[in-house]
Amino acid sequence: MRVAIVIPARYASTRYPGKPLVPLRGATGGAKPLIRRSWEAAQAVRGVAEVHVATDDDRIAEAARGFGASVVMTSAFARNGTERCAEALARMDPVPDVIVNLQGDAPLTPPWFVEALIEAMESDASVQMATPVLRCSHEALTQLLEDRRAGRVGGTTAVFRGDGRALYFSKEVLPHVGDPGAPPPVWHHVGVYAYRPAALTAYAGWAEGPLERAEGLEQLRFLENGTAVHCIEVEARGRAFWELNNPVDVTRIEAALAEEGIA
Repeated sequence: MRVAIVIPARYASTRYPGKPLVPLRGATGGAKPLIRRSWEAAQAVRGVAEVHVATDDDRIAEAARGFGASVVMTSAFARNGTERCAEALARMDPVPDVIVNLQGDAPLTPPWFVEALIEAMESDASVQMATPVLRCSHEALTQLLEDRRAGRVGGTTAVFRGDGRALYFSKEVLPHVGDPGAPPPVWHHVGVYAYRPAALTAYAGWAEGPLERAEGLEQLRFLENGTAVHCIEVEARGRAFWELNNPVDVTRIEAALAEEGIA
């Protein structure tokens, strides 16, 4: 099975403009831009034939080419990373069997998160789209709740059936945590997606739905159009995971890089 990773990156982020070029210090004190750290995370995934940065911004493209990345230039009209991946797919020859969207704001993504998606797609040809979910630790749940109390949009949570099929995704903390001392299982949605080419192409032809618009979550378009999203449970194995959603996350991510000894 031929697998391609696409890292969509845009400069004009609503919450954090210029985010892909934000420098992040590693364990040795040296800084690398976010887009490079995300690309290095993609390079660590086994079983991948190609990795591309997909962007419409010359500044990001120049930075990516500077550290050796393959760049696919896309239009400025892509409203989210999945649409940008669909544009990149249209420029790929040969067409891969699976496209992985490793979002450019998730440099702490462990390789086994992505490898679990690839394995799920290999083992079941009926799965059209899959994404990882990570059970929140006490610390991660506390951070999610703190972000919401502060009015910040932090991580995303997932609610899914016993067979892994997603019911909903939200930037609220779901399910409701009534007693922080004995919370129900809360699943942190990891911003990585694996698609079959047909599902990704179909997505680009669908209009943005009301739930996607309200939540600002691209994966809801699949659910709103009747395409199952399979949640693949993954384990942190002691690794910290957090996306760069807000400026406050820079400190969190740099602390994790230092703890993991990532230069």
